[in-house]
Amino acid sequence: MKLTFLGATNTVTGSKYLLEVDQHKFLIDCGLFQGHKELRLRNWRSLSVDPKEIDAVILTHAHLDHSGYLPLLAKQGFSGPIYCSQETVELCGVLLPDSGYLQEEDARYANKYGFSKHKPALPLYTRADAVAVLSQFKAIKFDTAHQLLKNLQFSLLPAGHILGASLVEIRYNDIKVVFSGDLGRPNDPIMKAPTHIWSTDYLILESTYGDRAHLDINPAAELTEIINRTVKRGGMVLIPAFAVGRSQLLLYYVYQLMKSKKIPELPVYLDSPMAIAATKIFMRHAIHHRLTKEQAEAICHMAVCTETQEESKQIDAIDHPMIVISASGMATGGRVLHHLKRFVTDAKNTVLFTGYQAAGTRGDKMLKGIEEIKIHGGLYPVRAEILQISNTSAHSDYKETLEWLSSFTEAPKKIFLTHGEPEAARALKSKIEETFGWQCMIPRYLDTEALG
Repeated sequence: MKLTFLGATNTVTGSKYLLEVDQHKFLIDCGLFQGHKELRLRNWRSLSVDPKEIDAVILTHAHLDHSGYLPLLAKQGFSGPIYCSQETVELCGVLLPDSGYLQEEDARYANKYGFSKHKPALPLYTRADAVAVLSQFKAIKFDTAHQLLKNLQFSLLPAGHILGASLVEIRYNDIKVVFSGDLGRPNDPIMKAPTHIWSTDYLILESTYGDRAHLDINPAAELTEIINRTVKRGGMVLIPAFAVGRSQLLLYYVYQLMKSKKIPELPVYLDSPMAIAATKIFMRHAIHHRLTKEQAEAICHMAVCTETQEESKQIDAIDHPMIVISASGMATGGRVLHHLKRFVTDAKNTVLFTGYQAAGTRGDKMLKGIEEIKIHGGLYPVRAEILQISNTSAHSDYKETLEWLSSFTEAPKKIFLTHGEPEAARALKSKIEETFGWQCMIPRYLDTEALG
């Protein structure tokens, strides 16, 4: 059995792992690279494996850095099944077509205004490509073994993080391999804690927050202070947020704050068709999160959901205090870019980031104090207050990861640390080695390891 790291090495994006077993080839995750141009260019390069030779894909969850390359993989000849949880099937049914649409829109915009070096600018894939790949999805129940080959099977175990997120447990003869995907937090306000496992021979473990612990700060209290301060100066709060997971958590916090009268009754706009659809999926699957169906419905109904582009554009004409939650969470694309162009130039407004910002993204640059931000080929002065709440992350920090690892009853043969910037991966490696004495390695892009 061989494992090749096709992504998520020294970066938090592009998760792709090629597992080769008895002449058969499987991908665990199939995500897009995001952030620095050098990484994004990898999306346009051919994979080191022919997509036609891949037997199946197993997804840990729906976020685009884990699923967003699938339409291109199928376009290039992959015709096998895509296994994941039912919730991931439904969320990918929203996220992937929207991703294709946004890439078409970005290409159209680039061609219209001539700010691309490519003539013409082309999308990586289209909405039609994304819709086509959805027919290959196969829902798998949690905690149920599924046979891939006579001597190869896998199971999905709840991982917390977002709705439908899974640990992938693979058994080949007497060898066990576990992929953490994105590991959730034990005390998340909405998502349940990740499943504890007791042993594995090999563990592919995320290290997003491997060099830090989440601050011991109540996000609701911090959000209260930020919203009230912005409202006092007559501004609006723009929150770039991931459509799946983060948007629902923010709606929950804002709902609770208004209900307890800690912030004034403000118009709240959920301006992301993906987030709107994801929230409806969230309501349907209450068994897999901590909120009741009634709570989920109340949160959804609190916000004005803007489905159309025209409704979205009307938000930019409003000049009184409001809260706008719009994708994407790192300000890499989507409707939030149009709102940034309108609101980031005014000092009375606040742009509030609530999650991890990959190196090189607009969110990362704004938090580091860039004075002008480039959007759709134009430069916009950053005068709004730029803030970040860090304790809303859906990823475990290093303390929570060590706590999760402490349930192991025997040492893994090897842990591969992925899905983290270099400093984070190195820090988590040191902490695991110091705490448990287990062997860890940080793979490089396209490294191959023999498992057995």
